[in-house]
Amino acid sequence: MRFEELNIITPIMKALKAEGYEAPTPIQEQAIPAILAGRDLLGCAQTGTGKTAAFTIPLLQILRRDKMDEKNQCAIKALILVPTRELAVQIGDSLSAYGRFTRIRHTVLFGGVSQAPQTKALKDGVEILVATPGRLLDLMGQGYIRLDQIKFFVLDEADRMLDMGFLRDVKKIMTKLPAEKQMLLFSATMPPEIKSMADNILSNPVKVEVTPVSSTVDTIDQSVYFVEKRDKKALLIKLLRNKSVDSVLVFTRTKHGADNVVRNLTKARITAQAIHGDKSQVARQNALNNFKARNTRVLVATDIAARGIDIKELSHVINFDLPNMPETYVHRIGRTGRAGMGGTALSFCDNEEKAYLKDIQKLISKEIPVIEEQPG
Repeated sequence: MRFEELNIITPIMKALKAEGYEAPTPIQEQAIPAILAGRDLLGCAQTGTGKTAAFTIPLLQILRRDKMDEKNQCAIKALILVPTRELAVQIGDSLSAYGRFTRIRHTVLFGGVSQAPQTKALKDGVEILVATPGRLLDLMGQGYIRLDQIKFFVLDEADRMLDMGFLRDVKKIMTKLPAEKQMLLFSATMPPEIKSMADNILSNPVKVEVTPVSSTVDTIDQSVYFVEKRDKKALLIKLLRNKSVDSVLVFTRTKHGADNVVRNLTKARITAQAIHGDKSQVARQNALNNFKARNTRVLVATDIAARGIDIKELSHVINFDLPNMPETYVHRIGRTGRAGMGGTALSFCDNEEKAYLKDIQKLISKEIPVIEEQPG
């Protein structure tokens, strides 16, 4: 199937062609017609499936179609609620790319930066609002935002909202929305709390599930090193001496651990930056931009900070610390091997993490090959 077959309007098709998009991903193929038909949607999709385009394209199309009929064109018509700053920025970039010929205005709200540019954009008028819960509630409390004309509400990364303790904020925001609206909920996993929420807020939704969380992309070459905890830093440096390992996302369990890894790599003259919740938004965006521009070879991240990071042509993901949730492993390694490209996922496993490895292998229904010899 090609995008033309999804009845996408000319201004958006023009933008998609400019981005080099020709064929929709499975979630786009299923979700776009359902959203255009006005249906609520429950999407279970992990990172790298094209989820963002699956809801931003039809939202832009519907708002473009309705724009000429609206008397109050400055009112916010769509709210996209996300858990992290990085994901908010990524969705904002997607709206800019796909909506460049639609004249649909949007802005992105998140904390950690001055609110002045955000409140100016709101005063100038926007139709699509992308926001994290904290900053949205703050600006609502200050009287900058009204949500009484919302027609579309998108709750993205609902499981991460749960992990980060945002569900209470989400429910508070939802009380300010009109009763009549189209709702879209996306989550990589479906824990009981999220399933219950979906059952309560969605009306006869179309259910779309692609790339189940238990699966890992076939094009990713996975392997594991058994290594003592104290030897992980030395192993990482040895691996990075190989110049073919050119673009690396390293995952640590803690923010302190991420900073530690960066310090050790910098001492070894390997360019690296960390991205985690204690970094300012400016520092996080700077690190991400440097990594995408290949000015920084290694980006070290915690799981929460990494949600929403979209990096093309990432050659390697290295699990410096194995995650204690097996689903998190799938999300992590899904950062590489995107769009049919190959990728490599390496994991370091110390004695305390062997139980985590066992859980991961059970979830993905395959044994991860062990590399016996460490690099010289």
